[in-house]
Amino acid sequence: MAPGGLFWWIGAGVLVVLELMSGTFYLLMIALGFAAAAIAHIAGAPVYLQFVVAALVAMAAVLLLRRSRFGRRLRKDAAHNPDVNLDIGQTLTVDAWQARRARADYRGAAWDIELAPGEPEDAHLYEITALHGSCLVVVACRRTAQA
Repeated sequence: MAPGGLFWWIGAGVLVVLELMSGTFYLLMIALGFAAAAIAHIAGAPVYLQFVVAALVAMAAVLLLRRSRFGRRLRKDAAHNPDVNLDIGQTLTVDAWQARRARADYRGAAWDIELAPGEPEDAHLYEITALHGSCLVVVACRRTAQA
């Protein structure tokens, strides 16, 4: 194999290693383009055609990845994402409501509380479902309080 083809194989290997660190699959698609260019080199294609093959295969692979379920990441709204706000899913007690708003102690501080639409005001124990600034949005807790 000529030294020119080694460039494509080493490039593909480096991209695969970088992909293992990033975990997005996009570098793997570009590595497929490099492998296709290496095969074009083995077939005797001129250098400019190898670059064209690498670009076309990588572009097609990236476009196919974007259309697949692996290429689309569903992003949760940070206000409702328990991975971002550790308070989501926690419970608190609310003694009295005024126009579906209240003030309650939670984690040693007084917080503004807002009742989610359609939720009853008489539950007493509520679960946090979202944070809007310094306001906790709650729903009636469907689980029992733990001692």
